Amino acid sequence: MRTSDGTAAWIVPLDSRDVEDVLERARALIAGYDGELERELPSGTQVFDAHVHLGNDIDGFSGVYEELERINDRYRIARCFMFCMDEQDRHPAFRAANDRTLEYARRSEGRLIPFVRLDLAEGPIEEATRCLDAGARGIKLHPRAQRFLLNDERLAPVFALAAERRVPILIHGGRGLPPIAANLDRLVDAYPDAQLIIAHAGIADLGELAGRFAGRPGVYFDTSVWSPIDLLSLLHLVSPEQVVYASDYPYGQQPSSLLISVRTAKVARFDDETLRGLLWENADRIARSEQPPELTPPRGAGTFSQPMAFARIHQYLSMATPLLWTRQADTIGVLGLALNACADRDGHAEERERIRELLVAARDLWRALPELDDEAEQRIVSRTTFRLVHLADILAVTSSA
Repeated sequence: MRTSDGTAAWIVPLDSRDVEDVLERARALIAGYDGELERELPSGTQVFDAHVHLGNDIDGFSGVYEELERINDRYRIARCFMFCMDEQDRHPAFRAANDRTLEYARRSEGRLIPFVRLDLAEGPIEEATRCLDAGARGIKLHPRAQRFLLNDERLAPVFALAAERRVPILIHGGRGLPPIAANLDRLVDAYPDAQLIIAHAGIADLGELAGRFAGRPGVYFDTSVWSPIDLLSLLHLVSPEQVVYASDYPYGQQPSSLLISVRTAKVARFDDETLRGLLWENADRIARSEQPPELTPPRGAGTFSQPMAFARIHQYLSMATPLLWTRQADTIGVLGLALNACADRDGHAEERERIRELLVAARDLWRALPELDDEAEQRIVSRTTFRLVHLADILAVTSSA
């Protein structure tokens, strides 16, 4: 049965064999975009992923060493900045988790560059010093997870230590934060030798962060965001030499993580040389403690234009995303609306058909979610559905832009 806007199409229950069949089809469809990524990447480019996690988070996500190695081998990712998650055994001071991080780094023989994760409430300087002495080469701070603000006086000695040891600090700059730019600016002014990577394109306070740090040597933004619009906004505000590729594995997945970075950079008029900087050279300089090169002006535009059908599709897929993140059924019918937008006759038939194919698979998979009782199965289905929706949104924003 089907309503006029298609919203009832996924209330038909699926049995377990149907779910497996739809999952298999969805995975094959996602894997097909590996070829698209190969065509998009500059010839011979290696990739440096500036933001990956290994471990087991209290939210249920896991970053697995062997899986990350397979991903890195498949997608030309030669090096990563790597740190633990918000672990079950994070007390005291992330000590056990940081020890695992150091062991993963040793096991990788230099491919994974370890960062020490800190809790400001539990001896951060002592733990940072211990891990830096043992081989850590950066510091990870997460104000939302560890519940501190950027005006916390305990941050100053952390920045002082990073400046002294010439190691970067990577700080969460994504959802769940109040404005952070003013307080972060004061820390950077006080400790200019501490290189800083602001994660998730700084979307928590993007306009202010870009206003204060655009053109500031030693301050970087990573690309680990969901929305291509966020990345397009970042790229028109800051120098390309200030942007580093990041997946946020296991939250970010391939090939969509690389595709969103590469395709938005091309919309922002990055040439191959500049794109290689984003994918490798900028992060490699940080890893080598080298001075940043002379910064060039931003490459993107302050306005964005796209066909109306693609704008509608992006709108509905943005509405779908929080539902998938919280594993809710599509009771609103947003995928039906996005699919209907794919039928618009605007002259972009090939791109709309590719988006439609992804969304049909997402619709068929999403309808299974209410029927699943097993937590692990729910996570697999919702994550796979999200990956399909994410690929569709990347195409919607970056095709014919």
